[in-house]
Amino acid sequence: GSGSFAGIEIMVARTGYTGEDGFELYVPVERAAELWTALTAAGEPLGLVPCGLAARDTLRLEAGMPLYGHELGLGIQPVQAGLGRVVVTDKPAFVGREAILAGPGDGAPVLVGLRAEGRRAARAEYAVFHGDALVGEVTSGALSPTLGYPIAMAFVSPEVSALGTVLELD
Repeated sequence: GSGSFAGIEIMVARTGYTGEDGFELYVPVERAAELWTALTAAGEPLGLVPCGLAARDTLRLEAGMPLYGHELGLGIQPVQAGLGRVVVTDKPAFVGREAILAGPGDGAPVLVGLRAEGRRAARAEYAVFHGDALVGEVTSGALSPTLGYPIAMAFVSPEVSALGTVLELD
């Protein structure tokens, strides 16, 4: 949609990736600081407080939403990230149709959610073990303030994913 701010047109979108209700506002860069100041002043009596990227990423992780560059990318098929249901393969001009229909191949890792013990959050590229066997790699992790313990997402072998068992982070 669109709106206006101080005489300029802005674009308003619901394209956020945190899983929370909210909007993204697109404004010419030279007016961004002015809009920020106005929004924070208007929201202060209502309890509005700014948050940073780490807070947004934690919300995304708590909602189990994949992010490009972490759980999504050119080498990851949607079905591996639990998103196979959102791909419409019967469009006439679908460029990647054949690759999607062929699938990622046997043994391709799949995305899982993890709960860790203690207070230390796993970070991207941490190894995931099942016993002594290396079975995957963390893609995102954070201490969840909502849940009170560390959570993560990781790509692991499909055999281990099917076990629904305890995995260890290293």
